[in-house]
Amino acid sequence: MTIERLSTDLSKILQCIIDNDQKIIETVAPIHPNYKLSAKNLCRYLLLRSYDLRNYHDSLSDYGVSSLATSEGYVYSNLYNVVNNLKLIQGLPSEEPPNIEMIGYKKSKTLLTHNTQKLFIAKDKKHFVRIMVTLPVEAAKDKKIIKELAESGMEIARINLSHGNLEQWTKMVEYIQEINNETSHNIIIYMDLSGPKLRIAPIEIPRRKKKFKNNIAVREDEHIILTRHTTKGKTSKFNKHHKQTKIGEIGVLLPEIIDDVQINHRVLFDDGMIESVVVSKTADSATLRITKCYKSKLASEKGINLPDTKLNLPALTERDIENLPFVCEYADIVGYSFVRTASDVSFLQKQLNIHNAKDIGVVYKIENKEAFENLPFILLEGMKSAPMGVMIARGDLAVEIGFERSSEVQNEILWLCEAAHVPVIWATQVLENLAKTGIPTRAEISDVVQGVHAECIMLNKGPFINDAVVLLKNILGRMEAHSFKKKNAFRALNVAQNALKPLLGIINPSHDV
Repeated sequence: MTIERLSTDLSKILQCIIDNDQKIIETVAPIHPNYKLSAKNLCRYLLLRSYDLRNYHDSLSDYGVSSLATSEGYVYSNLYNVVNNLKLIQGLPSEEPPNIEMIGYKKSKTLLTHNTQKLFIAKDKKHFVRIMVTLPVEAAKDKKIIKELAESGMEIARINLSHGNLEQWTKMVEYIQEINNETSHNIIIYMDLSGPKLRIAPIEIPRRKKKFKNNIAVREDEHIILTRHTTKGKTSKFNKHHKQTKIGEIGVLLPEIIDDVQINHRVLFDDGMIESVVVSKTADSATLRITKCYKSKLASEKGINLPDTKLNLPALTERDIENLPFVCEYADIVGYSFVRTASDVSFLQKQLNIHNAKDIGVVYKIENKEAFENLPFILLEGMKSAPMGVMIARGDLAVEIGFERSSEVQNEILWLCEAAHVPVIWATQVLENLAKTGIPTRAEISDVVQGVHAECIMLNKGPFINDAVVLLKNILGRMEAHSFKKKNAFRALNVAQNALKPLLGIINPSHDV
């Protein structure tokens, strides 16, 4: 690409950002003062990423000019300097920047570091990426479990409110407070709200001698009924020619999903191990056709994912609301499960205000397709309060968006959050084999290296969890010296293009280039 074409195209993109500055100012007006600059940068990033920028990278490198792929945290400043340098190379006069608030590279790092320290209440840090560990229920009976984790390198203790009870959680908190008082550790308490559980109802299929089995056999092309009625499950029947003669049946723990699921919507079970599609529907049930089986049995209370369905379920359940007073009193950070929209964010903030917990850190867990598609809106709504962060809950997210897209999507989440200067927690199956068996795989070591581009890495429990924490701490010490964040080629992002019209009233501007 000629330098003239390069300069012309990038100048048009820069002008697009300049022309929309007033709209951006109006959009970020309700944002918390600590995040206002970051919210402006996020809006500029959405404009930038509505263009396909891949064709410009090689040419920029040929001319010795900074790549646009380094600009997540300081969009306008970087693009302005790129355009100005191209003009200088051509012998053209440079232009004074318009009166628009700029964020440079150093400022962007400062903002992200500040926001990270605020969320994780960090003091002295030897490494930038924090280590979070999910406490096992057994930690409520044994203070030593928590102390050993802290000595291994755990900085944030995660209490999952989906498991255990108030008495157990309270004991964990007491132990953490004692350890903090007795030692130099400063363990931060993170509590995860449960959110609505999309699960199969309990299955009890009668067997001989008054025994029951808690699963049903399934096969491809089989039809099965998903019902809101109370049922213990029924097994399908087939004749000797393998033709189905009786349709099996399973119940759901949240019957409301029957209202929302529609014909041709996918219904996935057991972390995507069994895939199905809705072929017919009544007011009380949906008939599914099994399309893929990576397992031959569908077990009781396994999870359900609905990647094509917009669910009319509250992100906060009644149990979550009951637990909020405890969370607001003892947690430093609250994890918001099942968040899907900006209105979900607003609802939690109102609940926190009721308990006078405006300053508690909130982490929005991106664990479904709808949340990812709404991430710009979730970020901007969350930035009305501080501090905040985002968790990439890669397990459920991968099931919903497809495993082939999971790496791509988790990178897009990292980019959007870096543009907003919002810290990210890298979660799900990190060093899982090591934690469970004591032996790490090569793939999970590589996964940790990828996770260094986040601000926190979360490990789950296991008999060898202390070994996993020590290894993670050592990897962080080595890798953080090599990189800060992640740089990639810039194709146009659908999530950016789709956000522009509702946020700024702009239909995809890239047609001008």
